[in-house]
Amino acid sequence: MNIPDELFYTKTHEWVRRINQKEIMVGITDFAQQQLKDIVFVELPKLGKELKMGAPCAVIESVKAAYDIYSPLSGKVTLTNKAILEKPQLVNEDPYGVGWLVQLEFSNPDEFENLLNPGQYRVACESEAAH
Repeated sequence: MNIPDELFYTKTHEWVRRINQKEIMVGITDFAQQQLKDIVFVELPKLGKELKMGAPCAVIESVKAAYDIYSPLSGKVTLTNKAILEKPQLVNEDPYGVGWLVQLEFSNPDEFENLLNPGQYRVACESEAAH
């Protein structure tokens, strides 16, 4: 299970990469894509959409089922990954690279305190895998 040290995480298996003082990149974790298996469709939010932390913001469908993806922070969508709309399997192949989902201009820096560090996320995954 790949859990890069430079990222933040959510209990619902989204990752956050801080791009600069105002923007983050968001995707799903390696753990999540392994659970989903073969991803066949991705629905992303529209540019400019205001997202609330913890609210559904995207949908990923695999051969098994459809899953909501939750916004890790509140903010406005500034960029979406058009490549995964045409080739959803990129999320499986490289969830931390070309398989990213959206970029947000976050509106509340205090919300970072609700995210997990890599160690906390690793423990959460191990606990979930044990059940």
